[in-house]
Amino acid sequence: MIRVISFKICPFVQRVTAVLEARQIPYEVDYISLSNKPDWFLDISPQGQVPVLVTENGVSLFESDAIVEYIEEQYPDSEAVLNAEQKALQRAWSYLAVKNYLVQCSAQRSPDRETLEIRQMKLSKAFTAVELALSEGPYFAGETVGRVDIAWLPLLHRAAIIKQCAGYDFLEGFSRIKQWQSNLLATGLAEKSVASDFNDAFCQFYLSDATWLGRGADVARSASDSACSGSQCC
Repeated sequence: MIRVISFKICPFVQRVTAVLEARQIPYEVDYISLSNKPDWFLDISPQGQVPVLVTENGVSLFESDAIVEYIEEQYPDSEAVLNAEQKALQRAWSYLAVKNYLVQCSAQRSPDRETLEIRQMKLSKAFTAVELALSEGPYFAGETVGRVDIAWLPLLHRAAIIKQCAGYDFLEGFSRIKQWQSNLLATGLAEKSVASDFNDAFCQFYLSDATWLGRGADVARSASDSACSGSQCC
């Protein structure tokens, strides 16, 4: 069986596990600590980074772009018939999402409002582009969840958690993306592609006292606190 080496709150890992979930491919997950990487992991990960996917043949693959391409080639979607141009466009829109994972991570860890707003501006450039490119939906290219949807899922999933638990809306003003986000989250792929305690781990890191979002400065906390009181996100 396929094995995925993961760090619980890594968006690059979620991209890989979401592809596996969407295609209903069985897999196992091993979680590691990036602050205390085991030797066996360093032996199979050239850069000491997650995700790593160990194939059924025992070959260790790294870098989420390469892993996703492997999955799509090894387990093709019989319903997706795309020409070369369509495939290239899907890769491009997926790449735009992936190169903003760390932008979003840094924004969420901002120590003050000014820093957050500067980092949010970078993220908003990507959101502006994809807002204009969205089809009538419900997903990026139409009726079926595809490669682009899965690439953007980690960004949209994390934006939803921040909105619910901190009251800050990374998607303010992007009405079409919000509908896309709602449609994607309704599939259940977000929850299926992360650990059962993902929300706890995510909030402990990004909504700690070390972050502006965690301290709740000038954020409408009262409503969000009420919304989160019965959940695992805070």
